[in-house]
Amino acid sequence: MPISTQTTESGPTGPGSTPEPGQKPPQSPAAGQQKAVVRPGDRIFSAATLIAGILILVILAGVALFLLAQSKDTITAQISDPSQITGGKGFFSYVWPLVIGTLISAAIALIVATPFSLGIALFTTHMAPRKLAPVLGYVIDLLAAIPSVVYGLWGIALAGNLTGFYLWLSKWFGWIPIFAPAADGSVSQTGRTLLTASLVLSIMILPIITSLTREIFLQTPRLQEEAALALGATRWEMIRMAVLPFGKSGIVSATMLGLGRALGETMAVAMILSPGVLTASLVVSGNQTIASEIAQNFPEAAGLRLSELITVGLVLFVITLLVNMGARAIVARTSVKGS
Repeated sequence: MPISTQTTESGPTGPGSTPEPGQKPPQSPAAGQQKAVVRPGDRIFSAATLIAGILILVILAGVALFLLAQSKDTITAQISDPSQITGGKGFFSYVWPLVIGTLISAAIALIVATPFSLGIALFTTHMAPRKLAPVLGYVIDLLAAIPSVVYGLWGIALAGNLTGFYLWLSKWFGWIPIFAPAADGSVSQTGRTLLTASLVLSIMILPIITSLTREIFLQTPRLQEEAALALGATRWEMIRMAVLPFGKSGIVSATMLGLGRALGETMAVAMILSPGVLTASLVVSGNQTIASEIAQNFPEAAGLRLSELITVGLVLFVITLLVNMGARAIVARTSVKGS
């Protein structure tokens, strides 16, 4: 009895079939889906953030162009007749002591404030009782709300109580140039020196560094901390192995922000410092910063003198820009190493 065989031909869309020439391949269900629809709110938000970013660059460029335009008279005088500049020796001899005073005061403030800020941030995040930590955080934040004038008045009062301390420094550490007395063996009788201004600046930048580092330490992964403690590490070893490496780039960013505040602080420093010539000692009156020089002389300035002060402001603008660029580079390098 003959056996009949049937052959089943699968169509072009059947499983395992190969499309014939001239026919389109089968499409998956995902390929036929439409693109995600962008809502008007998302477009408005994206445009607003773009405009805000561009606006910052425009303002920065406008400030730079204004400073350059107002500095034209000083640049012309420096080229034609430098004796017209204050001091009679040219702009560089005038601005150099101000730059040195600004950098010294900011560096001392940063050296003093950074260890205290890190210690306070670590205490409030990992050491203090839960009920005490928020209170300490609020108190530190309140320091940032105190006006600069109040800090200046407090600095003047503090300066009067530091004269004995300056005499002690010059007596026992006068062999160090920064603590050496004046040529006649005297130190400041008012205490209104660059060291006093630097100590006040350290108090002013302390809440900035502390607040930022505190928030960074709170972001440390909890599992890393618990793992370190589970392996037998003490509280300090856990902080050293887990918390500090995690927040390294943030610590650098916080200190650089504090440095920027110290470089540009005006009123408190102007109220504390006594005018005079540049001196290498921190216990003798005479050093000035760029911000205090502008604040003390700008109201009465006119003509070339006004242009000089604006040019000094341009120098401070450049210094601040370089510091921020260096900070960004350090943070980027630290982040790469940390990852």
